[in-house]
Amino acid sequence: NLCDVGTGAGFPGLVIKILFPNLQVTLVDSLNKRINFLNEVIDKLKLQNIKTIHTRIEEVGIKNREKYDIVVARAVAQLDILLEYCIPITKVNGYFIAMKGNCFEEINNSKNALDKLNCHIEECNSFNLPIENSNRTIIKIKKDVVTNKKFPRKYSEIKKHPL
Repeated sequence: NLCDVGTGAGFPGLVIKILFPNLQVTLVDSLNKRINFLNEVIDKLKLQNIKTIHTRIEEVGIKNREKYDIVVARAVAQLDILLEYCIPITKVNGYFIAMKGNCFEEINNSKNALDKLNCHIEECNSFNLPIENSNRTIIKIKKDVVTNKKFPRKYSEIKKHPL
């Protein structure tokens, strides 16, 4: 059971679904144009057990607490903000996996968020993309206990005062 937050054109969620057809996948994006495109791709490829949700991720966090075994995100927000969006929808002992650019400063700035959301970084793998040779890091974060119901906060509060 996987959720791709801020899926955009469906990367990585749609690609993961194609590679693992038995997986339940939810693609979330706040832009309806992207969701319409994804629905068309899903229909054309006749994919099963995949759904799209047109909403902001904070709304998903309120209605789908501790629902997903794995939550993934790429290029959505800085890590401390992303944690507050994604950890509430991740099951206890599940994983939130973020793909980031040069992120070591973001990781250092996320220690308070990791603490308050009761999760920890289990693994960080850095690599260079082929052709353009830019650096990327995959951060694997494990959720340890149920998230306090006060998270996620409202978007304006998260943006103004990140954990």
